[in-house]
Amino acid sequence: MALAGAAAMLGGCTTVGPDFERPVVPWLSAWSGGSLGTLAADPGRARRPGNGAMQAWWGNFNDPVLDRLVAEAQRVNPGVRIAGMRIMEARAQLGIADSTRYPQVQQASGELLGVGEQRSNGRDNSALSASAAFSVGWELDFWGKFRRSIESADAAYLASIAQYDDMQVLMAAQVAGLYCTIRTVELRLRISRENAALQKRSLQITELHFRSGNESELDVQQAKAQYLGTLSTVPPLEIALRQSQNALSILLARAPGPLPEMQEGEERIPQAGLDVIVDMPAELLRRRPDVRAAEMQLAAQSAQIGVSEADFYPSITLLGSVGLSATSVEGSSRILSGAIGPSLVWNVFDHGRLTNAVLVQDARFQQLYQQYQDTVLRAAREVDDASVAFARTGEQIVLLADAVKAAQRSLEIADRQYNEGLVDFQRVLDSQRVLFTQQDVLVASRGSQSQSLIAIYKALGGGWEAARNRPVLDDASQETMGRRSDWKRLLAAPLPPPGTDAPPIPEGTRP
Repeated sequence: MALAGAAAMLGGCTTVGPDFERPVVPWLSAWSGGSLGTLAADPGRARRPGNGAMQAWWGNFNDPVLDRLVAEAQRVNPGVRIAGMRIMEARAQLGIADSTRYPQVQQASGELLGVGEQRSNGRDNSALSASAAFSVGWELDFWGKFRRSIESADAAYLASIAQYDDMQVLMAAQVAGLYCTIRTVELRLRISRENAALQKRSLQITELHFRSGNESELDVQQAKAQYLGTLSTVPPLEIALRQSQNALSILLARAPGPLPEMQEGEERIPQAGLDVIVDMPAELLRRRPDVRAAEMQLAAQSAQIGVSEADFYPSITLLGSVGLSATSVEGSSRILSGAIGPSLVWNVFDHGRLTNAVLVQDARFQQLYQQYQDTVLRAAREVDDASVAFARTGEQIVLLADAVKAAQRSLEIADRQYNEGLVDFQRVLDSQRVLFTQQDVLVASRGSQSQSLIAIYKALGGGWEAARNRPVLDDASQETMGRRSDWKRLLAAPLPPPGTDAPPIPEGTRP
């Protein structure tokens, strides 16, 4: 009792272990965004954003089909639904941790026994014995072990939300990327077929000239080789198209195959300009869902250090029990018993195990700290890689567009001069080859620029905010879980609005 009183006086308000502080990234405050900063400052490459430009950045492409596909993927994709289930798991874990604020042992027990014996003299003695008891044990949180457990569960819950947000970002980027890939391949297919048709006509002309004796067989074979070579580019593109369609279908949780809605807007690559980046790149990176998830995981692990350190100190538990027992033996009395008092447990001679347990938790914290630093570095690299690709591809497109115009004019001149007998057929073949190559490269570059723009918005972590206003789980999953288990309170809890750090589950609704 003396030890318990001393412990209560010394540690009644103590919470052992480190308090979490947001990790510092030394280089981040001075980072201006690299290529992104240069690009956003150039009025020729950027435009003033509208409302919610980052929150639904795919709307900048002005493509209704893309808008519908992104919205569908962010709701029905299996990865998104799994992330939603992990939020439910984290909510349940938070409820477990929160329950430690109340008596940890609340146990009712009882037994009914029949006792009998058969003696050699023929007498048969039998009786019934019954007892019931209720016990309560409440370990007092002098050292903050349970408070640290709740803190860890809170952070883990916020990490699960950030991972859910990250899936929203990933779905928007993957759907938009595959959509642009499909549109690019469709356009490349059209160019291949148009050039093959053009070269087929040239082949037919050379065959007529050859049969009339005006051309040699060399021109025929060269025209045939070029035509077949161009035609041979069609099957690989058709393969790529079908594979991209299948990949997009899987993201939408549909069976593999072409999507009927893709017939609208066919062979049109979505194009958009980069909106002006108003916020500092450093703040944009910190708001990325994967960076927030890494930070919350670090906070959860920091609290685990305090949980382990609390084992160094005595555990004080208030115990109480009440019981009633009786038998059917004639003349026996009923017994009512009770007990109440404190209990102290102190691992005084187990110092090596406890010390190393703290070191284990600290080592895990240091691992997550390095992982956080690496996550921020990779995020910055993604922003810079995508930004420089967007800027330089835009410059390439301007040059390629002029090159296509020159190739078209060159082919017109070569055709006219060949028909007038001023040049041989090789000049026509060369002009056709150059035109096909330049057209194909121009279309591929336009697709690459759209992909780079998508990569910029993904690297900045845009596209997750709208999901905070939707239910975490779909209606079918909510109905199934509601029937099978007591999920109603946890399913009804909304996600916190963007920018908040506190768990959204009110004190009164926690399990």
